Amino acid sequence: MRAHPLSLASLALVAGLTLTACDGGDKSAAGDAPSSAQGSQDSAQDATAVPADKGSAPAGSGSGSGADAGAGDACKTAQLGFSLSHGMSENTYLINLKNNGSAACSLQGFPGVDLKGKDGTVSATRSKVAPVKVTVQPGEETRFTLNAPANTSGGSGVTFTSLIVTPPNETHSHTLPAGINLAVTDEPDGGGVTVDPVGTGK
Repeated sequence: MRAHPLSLASLALVAGLTLTACDGGDKSAAGDAPSSAQGSQDSAQDATAVPADKGSAPAGSGSGSGADAGAGDACKTAQLGFSLSHGMSENTYLINLKNNGSAACSLQGFPGVDLKGKDGTVSATRSKVAPVKVTVQPGEETRFTLNAPANTSGGSGVTFTSLIVTPPNETHSHTLPAGINLAVTDEPDGGGVTVDPVGTGK
């Protein structure tokens, strides 16, 4: 008869221990949950931060990277075709420069121009026009203007039969046939012969 009450007491004790163990397990699981959630948040933030850093690098490194894309090296005299035509007024001449090469090239600055005839040579002086950089694709051309004052002296003047043209930043020249008549003068620039930078001729 005493064995039965002991069994009930033992059962009660075991049940109490079981409940305590279960409660402890739940608290442990509940306590772990916020930690896992925080870890997930941290991971998400880290994952977000990495693309942001990667995305910002190209923007900084690529700024202005295409400014001179396709400009090529400086045009050489040997790869240019030269021709002469009249400008918009009677005393202006256009010297056309065509890229006969297979790659784009660039020109910037004043060309050298000497007017040559049987009576001597006159060198054009630079105008006040600001130089610009010009990229010339294969088969395309650019130009510059030679300004030569008209002969209004009433006399026969002096005729220059050729132009010796040296592109900007080059040492080799090209000779073009010409027929430019100037008044007779002792001035080295022929009384006001000027040249504009490449790329500014009309």
